[in-house]
Amino acid sequence: MLRELRIKDFTIIDDLSIVFQPGLNVLTGETGAGKSIIVDALGVLLGDKASQDFIRTGSSEARIEATFDPADIPLLSEIGVDGSEGIILRRITGKGKGRAYINDTPVSLASIAAVGSGLVDIHGQHEHQGLLKKESHLSLVDTFGGLSEEATSLQSLFQEVAGLRGRVSQIKEKARERALQIEFLRFQVNEIDAASLGDGEKQAIEEERAILLNATKLREFAEGAYALLYDFEGSGIEKISKAATYVKDMARIDRSAEESLSLLESALPLVEDASASLRKLRDVYEVDPGRLADLDDRLELIKKLEKKYGEGIEGILRHRDAALAELQGLEHAEEQGDEYERELAAAESGLAVFAGELSKKRRTAAGLMSKLVVQELRELGFQKADFRVDIKKRSEVGPSGIDDIEFLFSANPGEPPKPLSKVASGGELSRIMLALKCLEIGKREIAGRKSAGHKAGGDAHHSPSAGTLIFDEVDAGIGGVTAQHVGNRLHLLAEKYQVLCITHLPQIAALADCHLSVEKVLSEKEVKVCIEVLAGEKRREELARMLGGKVTDRSLRHAEEMLGIDE
Repeated sequence: MLRELRIKDFTIIDDLSIVFQPGLNVLTGETGAGKSIIVDALGVLLGDKASQDFIRTGSSEARIEATFDPADIPLLSEIGVDGSEGIILRRITGKGKGRAYINDTPVSLASIAAVGSGLVDIHGQHEHQGLLKKESHLSLVDTFGGLSEEATSLQSLFQEVAGLRGRVSQIKEKARERALQIEFLRFQVNEIDAASLGDGEKQAIEEERAILLNATKLREFAEGAYALLYDFEGSGIEKISKAATYVKDMARIDRSAEESLSLLESALPLVEDASASLRKLRDVYEVDPGRLADLDDRLELIKKLEKKYGEGIEGILRHRDAALAELQGLEHAEEQGDEYERELAAAESGLAVFAGELSKKRRTAAGLMSKLVVQELRELGFQKADFRVDIKKRSEVGPSGIDDIEFLFSANPGEPPKPLSKVASGGELSRIMLALKCLEIGKREIAGRKSAGHKAGGDAHHSPSAGTLIFDEVDAGIGGVTAQHVGNRLHLLAEKYQVLCITHLPQIAALADCHLSVEKVLSEKEVKVCIEVLAGEKRREELARMLGGKVTDRSLRHAEEMLGIDE
């Protein structure tokens, strides 16, 4: 339960403290007095987005502080906050920044929002206008049916399917381009492979070609060298042999000549080997025009491949390996495309099944919702009204499934229900929204009882701890007997919850357990918002003002009659 709210330097409020009571708390006052600002401040305190514009002109920061029953905040221990008190504070400084605290412990806005969602449920003025938007009807059915998580899962699955569709489409769009590239790369690889290039082959060809081009000259050189070493009279071998004979005779006399003799004797076999090698080379050096033509053709092929694929055989082979890798990747992409199509078909099938199952649950929820809303509307004065949740099947699955949901309404017997946006007045929308909120609260209470019953070993009569419900001008566009019905429904809610209601209707204000009057006081230099707890004569006067616009004997008597209803 919200015990006290303190607001300082927030928009036009300079310093305001409000004490709330259990049951139905009603805030009344002239339009523009600042009633909705109080609700806005509470929303900001509990996690709504803050703005620098919220800071009162001339002030450096705004402060909003509320005291709740600590027993109502089970999350405190989970976020590491002392649970002996229930004080929540938010400070707003320049550029909308600031700090948030629970029991003097700094906490994140996410923690504040998590705590606040279990404490206060605010139903603002704009919500009943949201009923005019058909798009909101499906989410209301999902919320009522407890299907929000499934709807979120379906949306995620739809996004996955959309992603797969995009990939498959992209692969198909690029199929021709990819096919041409595959053909081109395959030609390159095949052309290089057909050449059967070997490492160092170009250099070997160039060397062999140079030999063939100079074969005649090389043969002449080989023959001349061979003749000088071996063939002619007075050849190198003959002269070395004769020299060795002389040195041998020297060594018999002078042993120091033995080293020279050894060198000459070692040289003779080497010269003989050289002569034999030259003789073989002389026989090899033959002019071969056919072989030379083959080498020229091979060299021309290598040069052609170099121009296309890279310098040298190493460069050509590197290009071949890169082309092969790209080719394999593109061929794998084709296989991957087939795999994506199979995956897409399976995902689409799964999405259709999921959407079908969710649709069945929505239809069940919609049937029950229609029945319960009609019951709630009767409590709110619509004795003959009809409300239906119309569900049509879409031709294909969308992000929200296959259901096209719209609320239909008829306020009068004999009139078939029509789209809410076309037939409902402002007052009717307000009561329909209140009926929906009562259903939501009832569902939450049942869920809380089930949870509490499970924790208590099956004590299904254990009710959840009461929260605070805030209705900001839920009575817009109604009056008379209808206002009395709305007031009775709010008062009934207040038996289980603390209810805060901003209203302009005396029929509702007369049912309050705590009546608070909000007034905007203007001076030459500033504006102030004041609040007062009304009782006795002041409360009668406020009801009289709400009844007739001014206090008269007649309006006072009427106010006394209204208060007598509550006594």
